[in-house]
Amino acid sequence: MPMPFTTRRREMLQATATAIGVAALATGCAAIGTGAKPRVVVVGGGWGGLGAVRGLLAGGGADVTLVEPNEGFMSCPLSAHFIAGFQPASDFQRSYARIDQLGARRVRERVTAIDRAKREVVTATQRLPYDFLVLSPGVEYMEDGIQGYAEARAQLPVGFRAFEQIAVRRQVDEFLAKGGNFVISAPKPPYRCPPAPYERAFLIAEQMKQRGTKGKIILIDANPNPMPLPIAKPILNGMKSLYASQIEYMPDTAITAVDMGKRQLATSAGDVPFAHANLILPMRAPAMIRQAGLGERWANVKLPSFQSQADERIYVIGDSQGSPLPKSGHVAFGSGQQVAEAITDRIAGKTPAAATGAVELPLGICWANVTHKDAININVASSVEPGQPPKLKFTVDPEHNARSGAAATSWGNGMWKAMLG
Repeated sequence: MPMPFTTRRREMLQATATAIGVAALATGCAAIGTGAKPRVVVVGGGWGGLGAVRGLLAGGGADVTLVEPNEGFMSCPLSAHFIAGFQPASDFQRSYARIDQLGARRVRERVTAIDRAKREVVTATQRLPYDFLVLSPGVEYMEDGIQGYAEARAQLPVGFRAFEQIAVRRQVDEFLAKGGNFVISAPKPPYRCPPAPYERAFLIAEQMKQRGTKGKIILIDANPNPMPLPIAKPILNGMKSLYASQIEYMPDTAITAVDMGKRQLATSAGDVPFAHANLILPMRAPAMIRQAGLGERWANVKLPSFQSQADERIYVIGDSQGSPLPKSGHVAFGSGQQVAEAITDRIAGKTPAAATGAVELPLGICWANVTHKDAININVASSVEPGQPPKLKFTVDPEHNARSGAAATSWGNGMWKAMLG
């Protein structure tokens, strides 16, 4: 599957570069002049940020700084295999050494603010000037969505950000050893990787069967069906055909409060007791997006350029941007590469031809494992026409299969190599 994406991305980059250039000219933004290399700061060393950094370094026209607090990379896509105990964490971790070797400056700090007036990214110790800014900071959790969660945070890790999966793995190991009720929740979209809650439930249930764990997984879904809707049928089929004795599915059920003292959840369907829980909270863009005036829950962007609606020198990619595109690693990486191409063209002063018709957006390739070896492949092709909302077309395996399971592993290895190899 990665090879078709490469071809599509090349065609997409050509189309979107054209549209971006037209938009830049329309806003009166002149190309950066000659002299010292323009400074591009990339915030976030995940899939989107790495796509942008690799593209910018390949272009060679910018002085690139990556701001990322973690010393290394850990993939969220495919990490359910680690959470459920099938693979070690090291399978999903990589060093940033290649980024350093290619010439990017790496700042291991958290961003505290963005000063748009001065064009500076602010950390605890320094201010980083930029000519262009690429934001790919991921997500934060809306803890106030469940009463009592903030007080119970340390005992209820979400695990939808890099390295947080380790704390969830500890919960799963204890559950598999002791049994009881393990609650997993799915919020209403948009949130990062909608198939993930079901995938976690499946792989933990597979371990229950293999180890003889006594208990059950209670999958509490705020939606009436598994999300996104095109995957509902194969997800429900996997649940029924493989894990009818391990998974109790509660659709259309909202969690309103958690009581860690009683080990009990208050829900719209009544109280649910639990021994362990992986509550996946509603999500939003990190606070820097609101602080900089780039949006509220999500950053407001223009498509196909991913430029901020508030500031044409800022691009927002990955899960923080607020378009209807899937919040997935593959889309993040593709949008990072697309934005890098656009910035490189702007630096070079290229004059694009006028855009006509629909422009393809980054392709989404996603996988939902139903067993450690069998998966459902989910492809999302997107396009946008001027003044119109994006159009999304889903292609989904009708049922889980070993071919897609093997392809998921191959895809992951290929993507990690493209980012950090």
